[in-house]
Amino acid sequence: MGYPMPPESSPVARWFEMEIKPHEPCLRGYLRSRVSQSGDIDDVVQETYRRVLYAKSKRTIKSPRGLLFSVARNAVVDLFRRNRPSRTFFVAEMSELDVSSDDDTLETVSLRDEKAVLRAAIRSLPPKCREIFVLRKIEGLSHREIAGRLGISLHTVESQLTKGLHRCQKFFQAKGLMAPKTKTSHRIRPVEVTTS
Repeated sequence: MGYPMPPESSPVARWFEMEIKPHEPCLRGYLRSRVSQSGDIDDVVQETYRRVLYAKSKRTIKSPRGLLFSVARNAVVDLFRRNRPSRTFFVAEMSELDVSSDDDTLETVSLRDEKAVLRAAIRSLPPKCREIFVLRKIEGLSHREIAGRLGISLHTVESQLTKGLHRCQKFFQAKGLMAPKTKTSHRIRPVEVTTS
C-alpha cells in the first residue's frame, strides 16, 4: 500500500522537489480550512504525497499542482470516512482551488463521483423545485427567464431555488459531505450534469 520516497538523486525525487513540494504551504492552508485537527493535516499531506508519487510512477503528470489538490481532496474525504464521528471538513469546489485540470484518472474519477452525488441530490428534490433548480444551476437561466418559460412568478422561482439549495445542503450533510451550515454560505455553481 505504501509508496516510499524515491532516492534523492532520482528523477522522480527531483520532479517532486520542483513540481510538488513548492505547493506545500498552499496545500496546508487549503487543508486547514477542511480538517479539524492539525495532526490530521500532517497525515493528509503525507498520504497525498504518497498517492502523487505513486501516480507519477505509473504515468506522466500533465498538471502536478492540479493532481496534488485533487488527490488531497480525496485524501480528506477518506480521512473523514475513517473518522466520521469525530471529524468535520468542507468539500471544496474545484473552482475554489485555482488549479488547471487535465485528464489524469484520479481527477476524472473524483469529478465523476462529485457529479454523481450532485445528480442524486437534485433527483431528491420535489419535481417543480428540481425543474427550477436545474434551469438555474445547470442550464444557467436567469430568474426572469425561468419565470417566463414556466409561466410562474419571480417570487416562486426565488423561493423554489432557496428551497432547492437548502435541501441539497441537507442532502450533502446527511451523506457526510458537508459540515452543518455556518455563517459562510455554500454556493452551488453551474456545472455540466445530466439529471437522468
